[in-house]
Amino acid sequence: MSPLPPGNAVTARHVLRQALRRQRRRVLIGVTLLGLHQVTEALVPVAIGVIIDRAVVTGDPWALAYSVAGLAALFTVLAFAYRNGARQAFAAVEREAHLLRVELAERALDPRGHRSGLRDGELLSVAASDAELSAYVVRVAGFGVAAVSALTVAAVALLVIDVPLGLGVLIGVPVLVLALQRMAPLLSRRSASQQEALAETTALAVDLVSGLRVLRGIGAQHHAAGRYAEASRRALAVTLRAANTKGLHLGLTTAANGLFLAAVAGVAGWLALRGRLTIGELVTVVGLAQFVAEPVQTLGYCVQLFAMARASAARVARVLGSEPLTRPGSAPRPDRTDGPRLVLDHVGHAGLDGVCLRVDPGEIVGVLAYDPADADALVALLSGRVPADRRRGTVRVDGVPADDLDVDALRGAVLVEPHDVTLFEGTVAANVAAGSRTEEGRLRAAVRAAAADDVVDAHPGGLGHRLVERGANLSGGQRQRLGLARALHADPPVLVLHDPTTAVDAATEAQLADGLAGARREAPRGTLLVTSSPALLRITDRVVVIADGRVAAEGTHEHLLATDARYREETLR
Repeated sequence: MSPLPPGNAVTARHVLRQALRRQRRRVLIGVTLLGLHQVTEALVPVAIGVIIDRAVVTGDPWALAYSVAGLAALFTVLAFAYRNGARQAFAAVEREAHLLRVELAERALDPRGHRSGLRDGELLSVAASDAELSAYVVRVAGFGVAAVSALTVAAVALLVIDVPLGLGVLIGVPVLVLALQRMAPLLSRRSASQQEALAETTALAVDLVSGLRVLRGIGAQHHAAGRYAEASRRALAVTLRAANTKGLHLGLTTAANGLFLAAVAGVAGWLALRGRLTIGELVTVVGLAQFVAEPVQTLGYCVQLFAMARASAARVARVLGSEPLTRPGSAPRPDRTDGPRLVLDHVGHAGLDGVCLRVDPGEIVGVLAYDPADADALVALLSGRVPADRRRGTVRVDGVPADDLDVDALRGAVLVEPHDVTLFEGTVAANVAAGSRTEEGRLRAAVRAAAADDVVDAHPGGLGHRLVERGANLSGGQRQRLGLARALHADPPVLVLHDPTTAVDAATEAQLADGLAGARREAPRGTLLVTSSPALLRITDRVVVIADGRVAAEGTHEHLLATDARYREETLR
């Protein structure tokens, strides 16, 4: 299998060609068997015509017996070929759709990020719907070749019976197919618009469901529902336009096929009246004329299916061909603990301008940003989500520029626990361990340090208590504390926490702060707390204050409380 070209060189054509290459063996088997099925099906009216002329008209019982046996063998091959050919074709579609979903998931989860410009809901739609529709190109190949095989056999049989009739089929069918092909670009555009509208609606639904509690809290759920209803109406309108186009294409195909059939049957009947065709040949011609309707309609369906596959493949290519958001280096994780663990040297991004700070081994440093946007920008910068062309300055991890580190090395050295905690379906232990093998004692120590004992003790299952998707059967504070326990269990060299206690009551927050200090205040670890919580700031060794994107003050929490009025106001309100 040839890999897809790098970057934005990936196109819909590349995706479709890759699908055919990856399923080459199944496609070849499916094409062969489906072609055999269509050939044998085209031979049925020919066989019936021969039986009429050679056995029925002559009254020869032996010829009739041989003919019936031959017809039975023909139908046996016909049934066997379709059953196994269709199985291969559908299996190839499902396998290719699965492979595409895996590739899309891998690209979406790439730690370097991607520049596709699609939201989570749109990515979900591409992985679910567009991946399957793109794989339909495999079905197009199988059924398209089978339809051409059937038309070829029918045309040859008609040429043998009567040359003008055969030429009429050979000329009329390609003209008919080419005429129907003219609608393919319109079908592609309508299919692409339909998929985009559905993806946008899915993305909006994901956003609304994720923020449902917040929307209810501020009383904006009705406005959000109105937005979704409007997006749904747009998607319905686009879907109906696409359906109308598909219906028009199918109607034209059926009408053209019917007219073609009537013309062939009329000419054959006229030739039989003039004595140029026998009764058996007339039956064969009429039977083939009726049969030709199926492969012609199949070709029309293949045109429609290919248009849909190409439109979806373009969306798949947009994701697979998107450039990485960041381009990490290849340096391994540095093996040193004697210098600063984390250094920001005149860093600028979004509202940040020339920010300098450092975190030494065994030190807990607090960052208070008066503007929450500055805190978000700092966390995004440290998490590696900001490309080099959108920031300034240097971030060093153990003396090595972060840009020079390999992705795994950087993620192994710096762990950023976001404010919005994501938990997964499974047990508490599985969420805290995050897939690693560890002993129960270490898990309980992390849970205890995060003041999450009540989450474990409140259920008979303890660490085995099962969580539903996104931890929806927990409160917001419980989710935050389990997220912190997961971060503490990982025990990274540098831990960055962003407002880890916003949903926790004051007493629990104080307990959590003491547990956090006990777990992290030990060399060679380094911890950066981006928060405005006084309970967390009091456990820090020093606090860096950011105002208007710059470092405005630095000192211990107690010193800043005593000397800086604005700091005191921000932390005590």
